[in-house]
Amino acid sequence: MANNTKEIRRRIKSIGNTKKITKAMEMVSATKMRRAVASVLAIRPYAHSAWSVLTNLARAFESKNKGLLEVREVKSVLILVITSNKGLCGSFNSQIIKKIRQELKDPSRLKINRVGNKKIESKIASENLQVDFITIGKKSEGIIRGLSKKIIASFPELTYLPSIESVRPVVKIIMEEYLNKNYDKVVVVYTDYISTINQQAKIRQILPISKIDIEKQIAEIDDTAGEYGLEEPKLEYKVEPGPDEVLDFIFPRLIEMQIYHAVLESNASKESVRMMAMRNATDAASDMVEDLTLTYNQLRQTKITQEIAEISAGSAALRG
Repeated sequence: MANNTKEIRRRIKSIGNTKKITKAMEMVSATKMRRAVASVLAIRPYAHSAWSVLTNLARAFESKNKGLLEVREVKSVLILVITSNKGLCGSFNSQIIKKIRQELKDPSRLKINRVGNKKIESKIASENLQVDFITIGKKSEGIIRGLSKKIIASFPELTYLPSIESVRPVVKIIMEEYLNKNYDKVVVVYTDYISTINQQAKIRQILPISKIDIEKQIAEIDDTAGEYGLEEPKLEYKVEPGPDEVLDFIFPRLIEMQIYHAVLESNASKESVRMMAMRNATDAASDMVEDLTLTYNQLRQTKITQEIAEISAGSAALRG
């Protein structure tokens, strides 16, 4: 019994130390989450401007079918995957894994391109569809290598509060690969931050640029756009030097914004999930300490009762 109480005391001390660590990690993640969410909110003015420009240049946008707007039959797809560098963040990475496995198992959505309101589905067999990856975060690199898929570029350090300049190398690779016709479609898989307890893995089309898809994503970035009167601007722009030149300049900025937004959303989701995971771990450690303390006290009480009984029995034997 003495060995049992000693082992329980050791376990209580060990769990108590673990609790201190998880509590500290929870506080750090809470601070990072607030900063990440603030960064997401900070790009809303850009979303407002992008929405206004896109809707006013809609006619010029839909008339082009070349460059980043060229729609081809989908025979090859490039997927940008955003995960964390480390674990201890609950289901954050597993949601991404599940999403990728679903798309690879049934790539019917990956084979669809849009022209205005029309959908063009590739006739290529699913097993012949080429799917390659760009990874952001060490976990995504490990995931994709585990699936035996090709990774054309990896960015393991671009996972916490990046600047818009830091995503430009990713954008450059994506644009070059598409313009060189190495891939017919580019999508991004990331985790959308909805609230502290709700995050969703999503897949969004990056290229070819679709007016419908971009308007949808801008609306999701700022679901309060209607409050600002941005549903359908009534102004007409005088475009100089011309629509083509303006759109050629704007499109790369829009792609930057989409990827930058996806990284910020993933960061906010990651820190939120990690904070909740560490909070649950701290609560679980407290419960374990309480249960072990109760067991320890019960063992001590049993031991004391046994010793009293032995003393009483010895005393009675001496009197007899």
